[in-house]
Amino acid sequence: MKYVYLFALMLSVSMAGMAQEPGGTSFTLEQCIAYALQNSVRSKNAELDQRIARAKVNETIGIGLPQVSGSASITSNPQLPRFFTTYNGPGGFLGDLSSVPGLQVGDVIAAQNFFQLKNAGNAGLSVNQLIFNGSYLVGLQAANTYKDLAVKKTEQTKEDIIQQVMKAYYAVLINKERITLFSNNIGRVDSLFRNTTALNKNGFAERIDVDRVKVTLNNLITERDKFMNLNELGIQLLKFQMNYPHDQPIEVVGKIQEMAVDTKLDSYQMGWDYRNRPDYKVLEVNQRLQRLNIRNQYAEAIPVLSAFANLGYTTQSPSIAGIFSTNSSFSEAGAIGPDRWYGFSQIGVSLNVPLFTGLSRNYRIQQEKLKLLQIDNGFINLRNAIDLEIKQASLSFDNAIKTLASQQENQELAGNVARVTKIKYEQGVGSSLEVTDAENNLRQAQTNYYTALFDAMVAKVDLDKAFGKLLPSTYDENTQIKSDN
Repeated sequence: MKYVYLFALMLSVSMAGMAQEPGGTSFTLEQCIAYALQNSVRSKNAELDQRIARAKVNETIGIGLPQVSGSASITSNPQLPRFFTTYNGPGGFLGDLSSVPGLQVGDVIAAQNFFQLKNAGNAGLSVNQLIFNGSYLVGLQAANTYKDLAVKKTEQTKEDIIQQVMKAYYAVLINKERITLFSNNIGRVDSLFRNTTALNKNGFAERIDVDRVKVTLNNLITERDKFMNLNELGIQLLKFQMNYPHDQPIEVVGKIQEMAVDTKLDSYQMGWDYRNRPDYKVLEVNQRLQRLNIRNQYAEAIPVLSAFANLGYTTQSPSIAGIFSTNSSFSEAGAIGPDRWYGFSQIGVSLNVPLFTGLSRNYRIQQEKLKLLQIDNGFINLRNAIDLEIKQASLSFDNAIKTLASQQENQELAGNVARVTKIKYEQGVGSSLEVTDAENNLRQAQTNYYTALFDAMVAKVDLDKAFGKLLPSTYDENTQIKSDN
């Protein structure tokens, strides 16, 4: 049954999309839910969060792939720094400086920099590959857990959307049915009013009888108009929950008589687990993330091993133009043709070993462990809150079912009283006061019945949410609102 429902929901998504076309504005409950899950802002943002999480995973994976960068530079030094050395007497590589006045052996000499030309060009390629990093390995696990967190939060968001859409849908359905009942009651009382008016003209009824029926008729018309406005407000609320265009018409398909609230709740406790709740799953994922945060703090003390390679070419020239010149004036061996660019290369392995980082890392670990304890306490609080919610929802649903049964019986009794009272009045053995009282009681009984029916449906939705059975993937034949057919 679960898979049949999922297939039906997937089908209704496409049907809900077609409903946006002109002439296709009719929605069943399943189509309202499907449309909301596909178009509501909260649902779209939840889907974007999942895409962001997937991108975060790919970003983390990319850190472990080879990192390649290229660089090129041209440097001009209008005034090169001096070359400093000590004078060791004639015969040194500086030549004979005996002619310099006052120069003694051991003096410091600031000579022209003959080791570097004024202009230089460099072009290179750098490659780095991470071989081992404990934090990176933990980061990969954390990235996947972060993606799982986005999925669980999406489920929680969808549950809230389904709950709100179902309540708004039932409100519209109830109000529409009440408007129909008011119209039927108005037709019946209007017929009585015309008959009483005719009897009054012929002297068989008093004027006060006509006035009593007229007051009842006016009250019915006023109540109907009130519920028509209330129904319009309910439709706007449903559009808001679905993110349906507020300026486009929408028609809710279905009748309240076709709905029946399933009171078989024995299966709720069978196989019940706190993990059925999306909010509990979210807290579990947060717990895993916090544990990974602690592991990451420890991993920062593990040595990091990486490999690197640097490749490139370099040249120097007395002028900027000489760097780009193709006219070779180099006489040194190893020059690369007329371009005068010399290649260089460097490869190696780097090992970074954290030896002492003070006490800051220890305190960071202590903070993360305390946060984990807070999450553990959160499980206790959440389980208690879920138990309380289930108890409240169960009691509310039980009370709503009992109230519904009582109000249904009252409606039937009030209907029989109104029917018999009208027959007696038409046969001359009853009074108009009895008829108007019976009609007022019937109207009140009908109002109470549909209020109780709406409360029962809402209580059923809240009960499904309390047991974590509101999402489409957890629907089954015992948790749906079934049709009498």
